[in-house]
Amino acid sequence: MKYFSLLLTILLLFACDSKSKVEQEIEEIPVEFDIMRFDKEFDATTPETLASIKQKYPVFFPRQFHDSVWIARINDTLQQQLNDEVQAIFPSEEKLEDVLHPLFQHIKYYIPQFEVPTVVTTTSDVDYQNKVIVADTLLVLGLDTYLGSEHPFYVDINRYIAKNLKEEQLGPDVASAYARQLIAKPRQRSFLAQIIYFGKELYLKDLWLPEATDAAKIGYNEEEMQWAQDNETEIWRNFVENEILYSTNPKLGARFIAPAPFSKFYLEIDNESPGMIGRFVGWQIVRAYMENNDTSVEELLRTPADVIFKQSKYKPKR
Repeated sequence: MKYFSLLLTILLLFACDSKSKVEQEIEEIPVEFDIMRFDKEFDATTPETLASIKQKYPVFFPRQFHDSVWIARINDTLQQQLNDEVQAIFPSEEKLEDVLHPLFQHIKYYIPQFEVPTVVTTTSDVDYQNKVIVADTLLVLGLDTYLGSEHPFYVDINRYIAKNLKEEQLGPDVASAYARQLIAKPRQRSFLAQIIYFGKELYLKDLWLPEATDAAKIGYNEEEMQWAQDNETEIWRNFVENEILYSTNPKLGARFIAPAPFSKFYLEIDNESPGMIGRFVGWQIVRAYMENNDTSVEELLRTPADVIFKQSKYKPKR
């Protein structure tokens, strides 16, 4: 029993030490940022105080809109319900700080030129296509798109979209927004170039979100993630046998890359498959490339897709 306890202690110490080299350095990176709760301030605004909040947040009040538009919004019962639901999930800034502080530290470690932004939270009439917006030194978060996948506000939204309208996706969504600032859009129109673009994005999430599950990084549920992993060999065989990799057929994006309820192989397995399966494959190719080559993250971002593929020595897990 004493031997077992000693062995367990050694293993725990080793686990802590194996984390420490990189993670302790990251934890020491100083990161300071403000979180400005525009959503809260607008909720407390009255027609009499409207001028004050417009002066503080001019970017949210386009000049072409008359004050009557904002007064109507202040008095709108649906907007008031939206504000109440956001306050229930995000009553303080603590949850946001818990997600963003370590994320910003990780981005800064791997991308030293990263400038920590000012964070502004708002409501967006559940604009799930613009949950996170990066603009210069601002990071804008639409908190009404993180109320929980089963929230009544999302009942009319397709389930493959609504499943990611939850607070657990906030970190992955912010990471995606910053990754796309760093990764150049592929010049080539090939399917391979497109999936490796998303593979780079997902690999950055590996580095920036070490505590997140693979499912959360790509926006799958656990069952969808398991299906992708279990069928990786068959997916790859389908791509190769149908000569998809170097095809420039624009329909391939909708079939295998864009968010969708399922991927479209035009086979019986379609209804079992998750959407975006091309992104999953691109991710595995980039992971293999980084495992088999001595290269930096910044070099990865500059490396063309065909070079990554050829030097990745990618082979699906069997």
